[in-house]
Formats: sequence, C-alpha cells, structure tokens
Amino acid sequence: MKVAVVGATGMVGEVMLKVLAERNFPVTELLVVASERSVGKKLSFQGKEYTLIGLETAVAAKPDVAIFSAGGDTSLEWAPKFAAVGTTVIDNSSAWRMDPTKKLVVPEINASELTKEDKIIANPNCSTIQMVLALSSLHKKYKMKRVVVSTYQSVSGTGVKAVQQLENEIAGIKGEMAYPYPIGKNALPHCDVFLENGYTKEEMKLAKEPQKIFNDNSFSVTATAVRIPTSGGHSESVNVEFENDFELSEVRRLLSETPGIVVQDNTDTNTYPMPIYANGKDDVFVGRIRRDETQPNTLNMWIVADNLRKGAATNAVQIAEYLVENQLV
Repeated sequence: MKVAVVGATGMVGEVMLKVLAERNFPVTELLVVASERSVGKKLSFQGKEYTLIGLETAVAAKPDVAIFSAGGDTSLEWAPKFAAVGTTVIDNSSAWRMDPTKKLVVPEINASELTKEDKIIANPNCSTIQMVLALSSLHKKYKMKRVVVSTYQSVSGTGVKAVQQLENEIAGIKGEMAYPYPIGKNALPHCDVFLENGYTKEEMKLAKEPQKIFNDNSFSVTATAVRIPTSGGHSESVNVEFENDFELSEVRRLLSETPGIVVQDNTDTNTYPMPIYANGKDDVFVGRIRRDETQPNTLNMWIVADNLRKGAATNAVQIAEYLVENQLV
C-alpha cells in the first residue's frame, strides 16, 4: 500500500501522519508531499526519516491512496492528476465537497456508497462531521425537519498562524495577525469569508453538506459560526426539530450506541463535553441533551470534537481504511 500525504507539513498533515501510525494503517511505502519551498526537508514517521517531495514526483510514483490537506486550489489542480494515474484521492479541502460527481463521506454514515470508480472522495467540513455523526441515528428514527446550529470554533481550525496569534496575545507579544481583531478574550462571529447573503462560507458549508451526506433535502440547516480563543476542539450548540416525538432516554441510548459517539451528560456531576477533554481524541462527545420546551418534537444538544482529528485527519484515514477493507483500492 503506497500512501501519499499531500500537505504533510501543515497542521492537519502532521495529525494525519500521527493517525496513520496510531491506527496501524497498512503503509508499505510512504510519500510525504509538500510545497516546493519544503521539498528536500525531512520529517519522521514511525521512527524513520522521510524526505519531502513535490507534487509532480508524487504523481509519477502512482500511489494507491493520496490523502490531501493542502488547500482547495492545490486539490482542484492536482487531485485529477493523481486520479488519472489510478490513485484514489481523499481530499480534506472544500474543493470537491459539493461537486455532484463526488461523494462526501463520513464513514459511519455513508461509506457504503463508495465504489472502485470513486477516485476523488471529499472529506466534509470539520464542524459538519461532528454534527452529522451526532444527528445520524436520531434522523433515522425521528426524521429531522430543521436544525439550528451555533458553533464555537477553535483557532486551530484557521491554521498555525491563528494558533500563533492566540499564543502571542496570551504572552503579551505583538505579532502577525491571522484575524482582523484580537482573538484572546474575544469571540469573532466570523469564520471564513462573508458571502452576498450575509452568511460566511463556513456557515453555508454547515447548511449544505449535511443534506448531501444524508442524501436528503427534506430538512434544512441554518448556522452561525463563531471563532473563540481555544487552541483546539470545536463546540456546537445544536437545536433540532423532528417530525416525530422522542423520549430523552431513547435519544441517549441511540447516541451511546452510535459508533464514534461518547455521551457525557450528567448535570448532577457537571459532566458535559468540553474541548479541553476532546483534545487528541477521535470520538465526538455529546451532552446537555434536553428538550426544547418552546416547541414540540425539538431537542437541544451540545456537541464537541477535536477538529484536527475526527474533524479532518481521522475521518480521512477512516475512509482509507474502508477502501482497503473492502478492496476498493
């Protein structure tokens, strides 16, 4: 199994390598791929040193799988070149997510749709992944009508420059700004760029991607995405209206039986999900499960996950695992 990690030096790329090692993915040959300015540098994986190579060299090597985390423009240009030589690309950018010819995959929900012909597979947005995983079993049982989500997203979702901005502010150092305002002691209702409709790109990803993942346009999602001064882990307040009524005990049972979900929901002991606890873990944590008392058949939940792991790297590696297990690569 020849595996290429494209964008290996970035925040998500580094976590991808970590997750591949932790999960003992069957890598027989590893290609670590980066931008031209990083070519020739070294990085280590499972105790061995690897030299970073460029994209052309990687395509020529014809890897079985290429996991991309190198930004949308790189994906648009290079994913088809890898696919043309027979490589299956799992792409972490937004480049292919809403392309009707490409699958948008959260393995626990819709990996069964994948075939050998799927040469470019899209990884959903980090905030989408944790939300749909928590909603999947509930949607099956009670049928969602409308979802209102507010996110509380960590600076690591923006990248290393944003993490540095927060660290500089905590230390009282003036430095380069990733955001138009300070992020320490602040909350920015501004994730990604603003669109003509007044929403940000991030908010529209949350609105559109779940419908594609569930292959269902019968429900709607509206979102407000906020950046907060945490270094890792995204949190979401989710209000979901169902067509059918539910029992809270049954909701908790369905969630706790969903692969990849951990229920942390005991107000007597102050047990609820927090980004500090989700850090470095692959699970999605759900708590504060309660009925919305203002209207029927409506549930409130608090959902937290490590955005660099299940929100990005782990989900991509799980897709690769599914492809290998089902002999699709």
